Amino acid sequence: MTSWMTRAFTVAVLSFGASASLAQESSNRVATMTDWSVFTEENPKECWGVSSPKESVNSRDGQPVSVRRGDILLFVTYRGDGSAGEISFAGGYPFASGSKVTVQVDGNSYDLFSDGEWAWPGTKEDDAAILAALKKGSTALITGRSGKGTQTEDTFSLRGFTAAMEEAAKRCG
Repeated sequence: MTSWMTRAFTVAVLSFGASASLAQESSNRVATMTDWSVFTEENPKECWGVSSPKESVNSRDGQPVSVRRGDILLFVTYRGDGSAGEISFAGGYPFASGSKVTVQVDGNSYDLFSDGEWAWPGTKEDDAAILAALKKGSTALITGRSGKGTQTEDTFSLRGFTAAMEEAAKRCG
């Protein structure tokens, strides 16, 4: 299974919630640490932690709006080559062309670059800085803007984050 197919399967599993029966059907979920799940794939060797937001706020022109979004997920991926964790965010909508997505963790702000429905840091050093902040933090707020002009704010719990990342890194080490 390719990385893209694996991630799509992960999205499908998480979008149905954390029901025990569905979690048992997932052959590549290997752990759940509070608000974070850990998945693995063998070919190519990848391990990742993933979570969905605890809260999402959507607004246009400063007013709350109801919008339909796809799956909203924050990932940290480790590869079998021993590389450090790579951050990625699926916003559930196509981001405005050329827009930046911002991650805020306990008062520190980091920019992500976007393409389609995905966003990620620009360098390995940015990945490392965000990963370190996420391990120390309690919540992460990710803001973005859709191609239709909707501003989004997604709040992720970081409970279980460090344990999930340690598990994912160990499995791909």
